[in-house]
This record gives sequence, C-alpha cells and structure tokens, in this order.
Amino acid sequence: MNILCTPLYEQQLKVILQNYAQEDFTATKKFKLYLDTILINLPTKANKYKKAQLFDDENIKEIPHENFHVLFFIDKLSDTYLILTILAKK
Repeated sequence: MNILCTPLYEQQLKVILQNYAQEDFTATKKFKLYLDTILINLPTKANKYKKAQLFDDENIKEIPHENFHVLFFIDKLSDTYLILTILAKK
C-alpha cells in the first residue's frame, strides 16, 4: 500500500502553510499534523469519504478538512493512493 502526493498537491500545501504561518504558527502546525494523520490513515479510512463532486469516478474521492477539500485517487491495480490536490471550499 503506497500513499503518494503529486507535485501540484505539494506546491499548493506549501502555499497554504506559508499563508497560515503568517497568522498563527501553532494553528499551522495543528493543521499540518491533522492533515498528515488523515493521509497516513487513508488506506483504512478511504471508504468513508465521498466521491469527489468534480469527477464522475468512484475512485476519486475528497476529504473535507477545515476550509479545504483534499482530492485523492485510489489506484486499485497498483494498490496506491495518489493525493491529487487541495482546494479551497467555495
């Protein structure tokens, strides 16, 4: 079981964390720690998340976290979870 992140996700997360850190460093650490915990537990919790509204594919799901949605793809053939992007809620 692999959990991989796209460069897009990593870049978006970096910007989000930099913006948070300017306001409240402690809140930034909590945000990142909680997000990491969600992603580490993804293999056992993936079924609890809803299908992503932006895609018509049951293998693309979204994780709501604070004011964001983390989209991920379940690749059943390679037994991999690919973290695609993190989007601000509208």
